[in-house]
Formats: sequence, C-alpha cells, structure tokens
Amino acid sequence: MNKRMSVFLSCFLVFQVLAGCSTSDSAVSDGNTTQPTQEKSQEMVLNWNADGGEPPTADPGLASDGTSFDVITACFEGLTRYGPDGKIANAAAESYSVSPDLLTYTFKLKKDMHWNNGEPVTAHDFEYAWKRNLDPETGAEYAYMLFFIKGAEEFNTGKATRDQVGVKAVDDLTLEVRLNSPAPFFYELTAFPTLFPLHQKTVEANPNWASSPENYVGNGPFKMELWEHKNKLVLVKNEKYHDKDAVKLDKIVSSMITDTNTAQALFESGDLDWGGYPAYTLPADVIPGLQEEGKLVISPYPNTVAVTFNTTKPPFTNKKIRQAFSYAIQRQPLVDGIVQTEVPAAYAWVPPSMEFSGNDYFKEDPVKAKELLAEGLIELGLTDLPEMNYTYGSGDDRQKKLAVALQDQWKRNLGVDVNISGLEEKVFLQNKRSKNYQFAYRNWSADFNDPINFLEMFKDKTVGTNDAAWENARYRELIVQSYLEMDPAKRKAIMLEAESILMEEMPIAPIYYGAWPYIQNDKVKGFLINSFGGKDFKYTTIER
Repeated sequence: MNKRMSVFLSCFLVFQVLAGCSTSDSAVSDGNTTQPTQEKSQEMVLNWNADGGEPPTADPGLASDGTSFDVITACFEGLTRYGPDGKIANAAAESYSVSPDLLTYTFKLKKDMHWNNGEPVTAHDFEYAWKRNLDPETGAEYAYMLFFIKGAEEFNTGKATRDQVGVKAVDDLTLEVRLNSPAPFFYELTAFPTLFPLHQKTVEANPNWASSPENYVGNGPFKMELWEHKNKLVLVKNEKYHDKDAVKLDKIVSSMITDTNTAQALFESGDLDWGGYPAYTLPADVIPGLQEEGKLVISPYPNTVAVTFNTTKPPFTNKKIRQAFSYAIQRQPLVDGIVQTEVPAAYAWVPPSMEFSGNDYFKEDPVKAKELLAEGLIELGLTDLPEMNYTYGSGDDRQKKLAVALQDQWKRNLGVDVNISGLEEKVFLQNKRSKNYQFAYRNWSADFNDPINFLEMFKDKTVGTNDAAWENARYRELIVQSYLEMDPAKRKAIMLEAESILMEEMPIAPIYYGAWPYIQNDKVKGFLINSFGGKDFKYTTIER
C-alpha cells in the first residue's frame, strides 16, 4: 500500500471515530426503522487529539506527563488555577493568608463546592490527597513537589509519620499548611496536579478508580464520560462544578493519534480543531510552509530538551564519557534541521526564559570529546565501549528525527556506533523511571516559576523525576541551602553554583530550549497555554 493511500485510509477511519462521538444523536425506533434524533444544535464540541496517545494515568497523584496532566486539569481543581489572562488566581480557595515569618499558609475554601458525584469538597480532601501522595506506598513520582511542607520529605522517606506532615484541615473550609522554610512560589505550586484534592472513599474503594468513567470522581470543569483505552477519551461539562457558568464547551472528544502526519491531515480537513502543540507535534516538513504563510504561532515557555544518561550503568557511570557524548553534539544543525523554529541551542540546564543565568557552561568540541572518551575508557578499565543503545518515545516524530541525527553525529564526531529504538510512550517512561535504559531523550518543562524546579530533581538519586539517578553531596547541600535562604540574591548565587556542578558532572546533556509551534485556528477561542506549558480547556469556546 502506498503512503498516500495509507494516510488516507487512516484519516478516514479516525474520522469515523470522531464523527461518531462528536454528536448527541441517539437511535429512536418506530417499530420498523431506526432514525437519528435531531442533533442538539447548541452543543459545543471540541475535537482534540491527545499528544502522546494513551494517557498513562488520570490519577493526580501518579501522573508525571503532559498527556495525563491535560485530562486531570480538565477534571480537577486545586486551591489555585491559571485564569483566562494566564495569571495564577484563587480557584477552590476563596482567600488565603501568610504568617509574618512566611512559614504558615492558611487557605479558606469556597462554600458549596461539590465533587461530580454531588458530595461536598472540603479541606479534608486536600489534606487526604497530599498525605496520600506523600505516602511511600503510593509511589508518586512528583511527591517531592510537596517536600516544602514541614515533615513531608521525612514521611515520604520513612523517617516520620503521616501525622507529622504540616498540612491540616482545621475545619471543613480551612486548610493550614506549615512549610520548612519560606517558599515564594508555594501559592503558585498549589495549581499543580499533585496538590489537587482527592475523594477519599473513591480512591480507597478501588485501586483502579482513575481508569474508567464510572469510578472517576473529580471536582473540575469537566467529567469523564468515555475512555476507550488507546482509542478515544470523551469529557463532558460537569454540572456540579462550582464555576460551571464559565465553562462553555459541552464536550471534548479526544482521539489518540500518534502518527503526526495523520493528525496534521485531520486538522487540515477540519476533523481536528487544533493543529500542533499541544495536541500533537507538527511534522517538521510542514513548518517552513506555515511560516511562509504566516500561520505558525510559537509558544515559548521554560523547557529544555536534552539527552539523559543512566549514571548507574557503565559507561555512563564515568563523567568524562558523559561529557564526551555531550561535547560531540552539534546543536544548531539539530535546531535548524529538526525543530525549524527560532529556539536557542542549550548549553545550560535552566532555560534563560526563567531569567536565571543565561550561562554557557560548556561548548561543542569533537576533538575534546574524543580525548575525553579515551580517558574515560581508561578510567573504567575498558578498551572499547559496550553496545550503545539510545531510546526515545515513538509517539513523537520529532524525537525519532532527533535520535537519527544524534546517531549520525556520534558516529561522525565520536566514532561510536549507537543503536536507536523508539518505544511506546508508557513503556518508554516506565523504563526511564526504573532505570532500565542506557541513555535517552529527556524533555523537562517548568511546573512553577522558579529555577529550583529544574534543579531540585537532581537533589537525590531517589527523586522520582531523576531519570539519571545521579547525586552529588555538594549539589544536595546547595539545594537544601537554597530552600532556607531568604535573601533573593544569595539564593540565586547558591542555585548558580549548583547548576555549575550539574553541568560539569553532566548527568544530562542539554540540546535546545523550548518553544512549541501550533497553527492558529480562529474558530477556537480561550484555550489557555500558560507560560509554563500547562493547558486548560475551562475557558475554551469554538465556533462552527
């Protein structure tokens, strides 16, 4: 079958799925024939695509990827939420206050908030969720996001009890949070899914509560109506949501197309309402034409794409070999040939858009790379490298092209043969978490507006997001110091020293900073992409 016919048939089949779930028609029998009822003319339906395919989870405590976060943000609400202006604002919280020493936050919740099953949302639901996500038995990768709370890290690491965690529901509408040290970003952090409330009876009654609509209880703008795994996900407006009048969409029909060319064809035919990020990655070959036509929109945000090294397995236990593979990468040709948008090559981990350093900690040097490789092999007592295997997520065409280009550069600049393999996203992420990989694609976006969000993931090798499993005593000391330092200039100096250690030890090799391209569809209004890459359908409308 030729490629054009294959794409046509793929688009036709997906169109049948989209058409079948974007209407409110139902069958009505007159005894002899079956006819569709009149479609609800005012129904507002957004046809979407889940970037990355099947969401690995819809559990706010277990999620660690953008595809899952999109579903969770639609179906849940935290103490705060990004507003239509892209700024953080009270959501479940009516108000909050901070003690003079900046260590105690007191949130007053809004009255008459309900879960989608009709039961009231209370401060106890937040206390339960945060402590449940910190419980080591839960295995929450993002548990460290709560470590700013007194006793949280100790509970997560088995050194304290649940009752010693500094979060408490004083009454049904009052939540008190005690911090280890002042954290100027804590208010903003409460908009992150790990800090969303959970319905305790639902979570404890069924370990698989988050995998099917009938068990999925949330408090957000939408609720789950259908989840055909690896096929489609349908969300509908939650009439129990406290701010339901602000929600205009009746339904979001999300397909799970992983082939970017198929997704692009469906957008061009009008069967998807959004083209490019965050619904799918734009195929690289369509970007120049879109730029010429003035249709391309670039959404910059704090993000770094990199290569991550598993520092628990030779040869990447050796710093010089990690440096060799990094110095052998020629970054600008990768940006020009694959990304094709105006993003800078990366020579630091924290992106300059966070107004942190803008430092170039290293430079590309193929000659030096070969010298480091030879020295590293001697230090390891090896004469040759073992078989080298680089992995990436197969659901993203750009990841594949980047892998091929890196493979070529490592061969030309380092003289090393590297095998590359694409894995289904869920398997790829799980392999990295379990350290069942050698080196791999890494993409990190800010969860809140502070450089510590990029740096603290390397504080300990046990941190869930530390795919490299790297740790350094001085680095950890600096990160802990940054938590306690109240002077902004001194705190920044501490974090800069930490980043310099990170870039010297090179457990991760930055390649380029983030900016995601999409195609403006004038029919879609109010879809929010906040400055840190988060997405929100709450304020979205669509014109037909």
